Amino acid sequence: MKTLYIECNMGAAGDMLMSALSELLPNRDEFIERLNKLNIPTVRFEKKKVSKCGICRTHIDVLVDEEQEDEHMHKNHHHSGIADITEIISHLNVPEKVQADILSVYRLIAEAESYVHGCEVKNIHFHEVGTLDAVADITGVCMLINELVPDKIMASPVHVGSGTVKCAHGILPVPAPSTEYILRGVPVYGGEIKGELCTPTGAALLKHFVSNFGAMPVMKIEKTGYGMGTKDFGTADCVRVMYGETDDCRL
Repeated sequence: MKTLYIECNMGAAGDMLMSALSELLPNRDEFIERLNKLNIPTVRFEKKKVSKCGICRTHIDVLVDEEQEDEHMHKNHHHSGIADITEIISHLNVPEKVQADILSVYRLIAEAESYVHGCEVKNIHFHEVGTLDAVADITGVCMLINELVPDKIMASPVHVGSGTVKCAHGILPVPAPSTEYILRGVPVYGGEIKGELCTPTGAALLKHFVSNFGAMPVMKIEKTGYGMGTKDFGTADCVRVMYGETDDCRL
């Protein structure tokens, strides 16, 4: 059985997951070209090498109007509702399954925002996750999963970080309320690292695609990918993914 294992020792974010999964492809540059041909409005993807704690691997930047954005600081962008996002996704030249996956991920985010803000899903405006760079991250991950076609997707317990995070509504505890809601039922932990390690986008992607959370299974690893983050800690800020066979492995 072809198994994809996602190591979330430093949490998960959309760009980190996309970057890690892209390293499993034989031609990463061609994938970036295809992403840019999707013509997500004002968005451009750019792949670069980033070094964290001596590990030099991939980070995919999503540039909106040629500016790099932080997932929680979208004050200058239009706040989109689920109808706006559905309209953007409906015009993407991707397989129907990928479109369905993207919408399902946003449905998880919308339900979390609805719960946190106490209003109906149709009235939700995505302050942090509904902007174009998040659309790009989620689309990239959904495309990669569709192309890798694992039989099973597993992940470690999710490190969410600790302390507080600044967002459009002010200073919130980590994990942010929407992230905590999405991750209900998923094994998570905090620890000593101060800051937000798992974002709402990362949480929703994990919740949608991962069937089991726990220790790494016995597997014959065929390839490994690293998705580097943008923060610097004593521990390498990255998501690691391992792809291999789990059926006929024996201890």
